[in-house]
Amino acid sequence: MSGSSGIPRKPPEGGSAALLLDALPHPVLLIEADGHVSEANGAAQDFFQVSTAMLRRQPLANFVPFGSPLLALIDQVRMRGSAVNEYRVDVGTPRNGAERVVDIYATPILERPNAVVLMLQERTMAEKIDRQLTHRGAARSVTGLAAMLAHEIKNPLSGIRGAAQLLESSVDDNDRALTRLITDEADRIVKLVDRMEVFSDERPIERTPVNIHVVLEHVKRLAQSGFARNIRIIEEYDPSLPPVFANRDQLIQVFLNLVKNAAEAIGDDVDGEILLTTAFKPGIRLSVPGSANRVTLPLEFAVRDNGPGVPPEILPHLFDPFVTTKTNGTGLGLALVAKIIGDHGGVIECESQQNRTTFRVLLPAYPGAAPTDKDD
Repeated sequence: MSGSSGIPRKPPEGGSAALLLDALPHPVLLIEADGHVSEANGAAQDFFQVSTAMLRRQPLANFVPFGSPLLALIDQVRMRGSAVNEYRVDVGTPRNGAERVVDIYATPILERPNAVVLMLQERTMAEKIDRQLTHRGAARSVTGLAAMLAHEIKNPLSGIRGAAQLLESSVDDNDRALTRLITDEADRIVKLVDRMEVFSDERPIERTPVNIHVVLEHVKRLAQSGFARNIRIIEEYDPSLPPVFANRDQLIQVFLNLVKNAAEAIGDDVDGEILLTTAFKPGIRLSVPGSANRVTLPLEFAVRDNGPGVPPEILPHLFDPFVTTKTNGTGLGLALVAKIIGDHGGVIECESQQNRTTFRVLLPAYPGAAPTDKDD
């Protein structure tokens, strides 16, 4: 068996108890009195991106940030002689990722003085679920709003535009500029409503096995021939990925939007970079609309840029309609991305800090044969 880190796991020693511990999806470690790790399950190996043998040879302090609250928590358990929990602790390092927020559950082992058992539970998945439910709710609200706008706004606008055109033929040159302004603004509003009508399209998605790398290569070519011609685009792909079960055109729309946002965030920065990654993440299962069963979402695709980052006050609402950091933006692009991913039964999330913004998309793999896509 191998973990998502790609490090081969050795079968656990110690019988059925060790097998049970190794089957847990959360990292579990036994910390001895001297601070060294004496036991670790497979999930801990994946989390810290090192083999169990390497974990066992070093103190835990080597695998967490300097001065981490996790180390103080272990000392607290030893002093109190009872279990202690701590929530939302960042144990991220360059080795295991820039930001790894976990809930920590620590308890002493009475039979082994000063030995402490740790279990780490990443908050990422719970927050992904919460955020995705919010995104879907926002998309549904836009669906109703789009249908209302189409009926209540487009019809009167056509009358306003027609009246402005009639006035244009009977006024002098000074006033003609005003009638043209009315016509242009009416056209602009109609285009905005047309964009929103996409949200009210509830037809079933036509899905096929899609090679995500063909999609990303197509998006990269479009970007480099236009809005990202002066930005370096880096690819880190897992070539062994199975095809994704999706609509190819809609995936192109999603990733073109994400790459365009990344390019606009970078702006004229000569050191601007966009990183495209694909990876296989086993063990991720979610309940999605339209299915009574939990769906596996093992395929992770990410778009990362080194732009200034998303303002913290906007980040929780980034996928809501009409929320934008752009001066002339409509705030509908990411709302549409969230709708498309939600319609595919997937998850999208954004993590942002200074000089590092990452959009991650989780989607189901195609359960059948090899991908049918061909590059165009």
